[in-house]
Amino acid sequence: MDKPKVLYISQEIHPYLPENNLSHIARNLPQGIQERGREIRTFMPRYGLINERRHQLHEVIRLSGMNMIINDTDHPLIIKVASIQQARMQVYFIDNEEYFKRKSLFTDPEGAIHPDNDERMIFFSRGVLETVKKLGWAPDIIHCHGWLTGMVPLYLKTMYKDDPLFTNSKTIFSVYESELPGKLNKKVLDKVLFDKVDANEIELLKDPTYNNVNLLAMKHADAIIHGQESYSDKFTEALSVIEKPTLEWQPEEEYMDAYADFYDTIMEESPIFSD
Repeated sequence: MDKPKVLYISQEIHPYLPENNLSHIARNLPQGIQERGREIRTFMPRYGLINERRHQLHEVIRLSGMNMIINDTDHPLIIKVASIQQARMQVYFIDNEEYFKRKSLFTDPEGAIHPDNDERMIFFSRGVLETVKKLGWAPDIIHCHGWLTGMVPLYLKTMYKDDPLFTNSKTIFSVYESELPGKLNKKVLDKVLFDKVDANEIELLKDPTYNNVNLLAMKHADAIIHGQESYSDKFTEALSVIEKPTLEWQPEEEYMDAYADFYDTIMEESPIFSD
């Protein structure tokens, strides 16, 4: 049997961005899973505050050149790659001058949210899936980290549901409560509907808070991992109504093996891994 393939999609990864709970897990987890005999691919956005020279990013010409249509407008998709030498792993970067050139993540220097965070989310999610298709690499597990990856589970259940590359893919969403102020652009619902997604699938986007994006991702994912030890009371209550296979928060010294075992459990539901 071939090695199980795990695709990691994260909104942040250390050392390309400052270390926090999410970026720390997104950096170390792929390495640990690779060392446990799985084949991995890892993706994140190429934000403008990433130092390309220091981290030796370079464009992958054979993967670049596609255009993504977001809200009826073409946006060039550029793919870059860098290596974390000590981990013996590569990180692919989704890039676009309009969406990711600015030297900030999700808010401007005054703390105001970027008004196009919704389109950046759509572009990143679809950009990863289109790039994986171009690689011809069929993942068994697709593990998403952060609200920016929130469209991936939805798209896999809608736009890409008949794509043979993803037929046996199981999607896991790691939940990190968002503390971003405000909401996504109120037109995000229309922009996702443009991708021929049924309106009933995205009712949560009628109130486009960042945590509603998290809830939307959990609704369409095959399984859930709690990426932090605790959540606010309001978010805990919202989490409680989602019934999916769930791995509770795991401490630093235990999460690697726990995640690997959870992957195996989820893959057992896939026909190619079943008896």
